[in-house]
Amino acid sequence: MGDIKKRKRKFDTPAKRWDKGRIDSERGVKNRFGLKNKRELWKTETFLRKKKEDARKLLAMEPEQREKREKELIDSLAKYGLLDEKAGIDDVLSMTTESLLERRLETIAWRHGLASTIKQARQFIVHGHVAVKSKKVTIPSYMVKKDEEDKIGYYGTPPLVQEKKKREIRKEMTDKEKLKKEFEKAVPPEEAGKKIALLEEDAGKEEEEAEEEMEEEIKEAQAEGEPEEVEKESDDTEEDVEEKEETDEEEEGE
Repeated sequence: MGDIKKRKRKFDTPAKRWDKGRIDSERGVKNRFGLKNKRELWKTETFLRKKKEDARKLLAMEPEQREKREKELIDSLAKYGLLDEKAGIDDVLSMTTESLLERRLETIAWRHGLASTIKQARQFIVHGHVAVKSKKVTIPSYMVKKDEEDKIGYYGTPPLVQEKKKREIRKEMTDKEKLKKEFEKAVPPEEAGKKIALLEEDAGKEEEEAEEEMEEEIKEAQAEGEPEEVEKESDDTEEDVEEKEETDEEEEGE
């Protein structure tokens, strides 16, 4: 067995890695076309750059050789609906990255209304819900050919119908839970009357027990020779007490 092949990188990274203007523009393109990361964008840019390099090389060739190569280049791009069959080299050089991203399966599935958002279209493709010519395709970056554009549809049961059913089931579940909670919170009037009666009975029992305890204390005090009523602590100060004693003594002297 030979050595394991090292996979070649299929894209070129930007020369200025931390250029703010480039980063902002790439972020906008990434969000608009639902790309997973910027590497997908760099792959598209690298592919377009190579096609433009081939077009520039054709300009330096002899007319006979150039005509044959030019037709091959135009046909390869027209097959994917990127150019018209009557286009020329100038049209190849004027191509943009967005024109290539529009031919991705993810974008076309969204344009055809198979998903409500472009990110949802990517999800459907990855989960195997989208087919091209009745064959399941799970690659969002699949370049759709011109003759395949009208043959894109769902593979099996439409996922939007499944999601609608799931939402309805969830709504029913939430409605049932709400009704259950409201039913638990609401107390019927009969049960409320029973609860009030039980509370009144408990309060009456507590009062009876307190009266019995007071009677027992009085009986114990009488048995020990103490007065039935307990004297209350007076709030008089020492001066008030002395004045009372002096008045009592004067009354006795008289």
